Amino acid sequence: MLARFEGRNLRGREVTYNLNTGVATASGDVELVDPDGTVVNADLLELDENLQTGVAVNLALRGADGSHLMAATAVRRSATVNELNYALFTPCPICDDDGQRKEPTWSIQAQKVVQDENLRAILYQNALFRVGGVPVLWLPFFAHPDPTVERASGFLVPRIEYDEARGLSYEQPYLIVVSPSEDWVVSPQINTEVNPFLNVQWRRHFGVGVVEARAGYGYDDIPGVEDEDHRAYLLAHGVFDPAGPWRWGFTAERASDKTLFDRYGTDDPYQDNGLYYGDRRRLISQLYAEHQTERSYVSAAAFTIQSLRVLQVDRANPANNLFERDGVTPVAAPVIEAMWEPRQDILNGRLRLNANAAVLIRENYVGAPVLAPDQRPPADPTDPDFSGYPGVDSARIVVTADWRRVMTSPIGLRWEPFVNLRADAYAVEDLPSADDDAVTTTRVRATAGVDVSYPLIRRFENGADLVLEPLAQVSISNRADLDPRLPNEDSQVTDLDETSLFAIDRFTGGDLYEGGLRLVAGGRASLRWGNDRTASLFLGRSWRDEREDRYLVPADDDAQSLFDPTGLADRASDWVVSATFSPGRQIRGWAHAQIDDDGDVRRAEIMMDGAWGERNLATVSYIIDRSNPLDPDPSSAAGRSYRNYEFVQFSGQQFVAGNWGVAGRGIMDLREDRFTRAEVGLLFEDDCIRFEIGYRRDNTRVDPSGPSTGAYVRLTLATLGGTGYQGDDMW
Repeated sequence: MLARFEGRNLRGREVTYNLNTGVATASGDVELVDPDGTVVNADLLELDENLQTGVAVNLALRGADGSHLMAATAVRRSATVNELNYALFTPCPICDDDGQRKEPTWSIQAQKVVQDENLRAILYQNALFRVGGVPVLWLPFFAHPDPTVERASGFLVPRIEYDEARGLSYEQPYLIVVSPSEDWVVSPQINTEVNPFLNVQWRRHFGVGVVEARAGYGYDDIPGVEDEDHRAYLLAHGVFDPAGPWRWGFTAERASDKTLFDRYGTDDPYQDNGLYYGDRRRLISQLYAEHQTERSYVSAAAFTIQSLRVLQVDRANPANNLFERDGVTPVAAPVIEAMWEPRQDILNGRLRLNANAAVLIRENYVGAPVLAPDQRPPADPTDPDFSGYPGVDSARIVVTADWRRVMTSPIGLRWEPFVNLRADAYAVEDLPSADDDAVTTTRVRATAGVDVSYPLIRRFENGADLVLEPLAQVSISNRADLDPRLPNEDSQVTDLDETSLFAIDRFTGGDLYEGGLRLVAGGRASLRWGNDRTASLFLGRSWRDEREDRYLVPADDDAQSLFDPTGLADRASDWVVSATFSPGRQIRGWAHAQIDDDGDVRRAEIMMDGAWGERNLATVSYIIDRSNPLDPDPSSAAGRSYRNYEFVQFSGQQFVAGNWGVAGRGIMDLREDRFTRAEVGLLFEDDCIRFEIGYRRDNTRVDPSGPSTGAYVRLTLATLGGTGYQGDDMW
């Protein structure tokens, strides 16, 4: 018999409905199907008219997510409380591909299970955990948040680690849900070798914005600092985006000492939040506002940076590591960016106006790569840090107007004439020069030129398409006015690729720029065939009428030998080579390189990833930079600014027998011939569990305890979340 009510289908050998009591009863192979796909089977099912209370005998439930719940009896005592007796729960399949019954990968069996929606939790009495049908853990009482509710207060998955400095470490987070828009996580960390440490996280949604703050505190000695016992950190950020064009936010990031995050294994402390980002081992605190419309953008920000970087690593005694001083990074107050485009065309082309202003205040002296070689004081063995010199302060305004028009001839030749006008104003103070420690100056550049491209397409009989696109640019400007007294704060590195090669300003910032007569030429070939199979190749370079020696920087600390880190100082630039390839849906890769006239690779990066079978995958990347011909010691000033490097990074997993496989990942420093991070382990994974156990080593630690080595165990259970038991989180 079949009955339908409120979108549900109820089947059974016998189905009755009592008009007086409003109770529906079904018996004999009962099946109740909910609108969300949940299926309930039972020998006997009894429900009231509002589905507020009911009884089931020999219950078997299959959830819409594929989970299974079975019980001898089930009673819905109220609208918020369900009680199951002699129950078993598993999120795993209980039948194989042939429909035969099999043991689930893991399950929880309990004498009694109570789902209390007021408590927002599921409570187990005499809970027995089974893995592959084998009992592995018994608990007289067990509880976890109700998966049918979005969030609920309670204990989260603990974090257990072993570290040479902390010893055995146990961290137990507890979630406190204050309201639908606010919660706290309190995570005390207990260690066997160092004092306890308390981590706290607070999150709140304010309707038009979100604020998240993490903080930690411990009372313990700070290595290398006398009479300092309080160790703490703050990592906070917020963003507010009300209706309209305005948006604002902040970050507040500070740590009491350089090695706190290493010492206590703080999870992911270096995050990208806010308008400006700090990089690894640098914390940034900022306040910013943005105004954006369809054709305009303005932002204003002020920020300060705390550096936790290590400049010189003492591998024999990590307690003697040399760290970067905080005063060498500037305070920016303010930094302003603006852009505006008029709605109507100007001379049948697009006009764009840009402005940038920055005020940078630096406490401590910094030489390379900020100051030009001839502006630095001579080396003094009695003052290697130049502590007798103040930091250089600067203020800069850059305004540009860029006009460009796109034209296409009847034969498909694309012409883009352009005009670019630029005006800069600088004010610099506290230069180390005894004769002239302050300078105020302006400079102007006017550029006119044209971009030309002619894409040609050839379609083959097999359906493949080949596109050949020659590219060229000719431009002329007045000579670049690169005053050696002006600091180079934002143009220390340039990465030439197929896009930036044709840019008017190819440096990352505005302190350096190009002038004179310039020719850029290149070509791109693209091939597409089969089902989304593609390959492309780009080759190009630029020529200028004169050399520009102001792009050269010292190759060593003596500043006697200069080199070009940009590839743009000579009349002919480096060759730029880029390629992409995807010969099938399961393999893809790309490569990029800068090559000089001698055929030597200055910089290169190659990446390839692939997947085979159902779950096997691997990623490999290679990166090299050997632009500095003298290859200075990484601990030297020149080595810290322009260090050559060569790395290989890989990760992958391979299943070898059913759900069993191996997994590994690592980063290898080929110049030092050692792994900076590596791990390898055994893996088991199916539809409802992932388990890893293996060995790991991390050589990037700068804590006085040195590198971290040990075993790791990671476990993820469907519906209950995951945890990782290991010596350190690597990624």
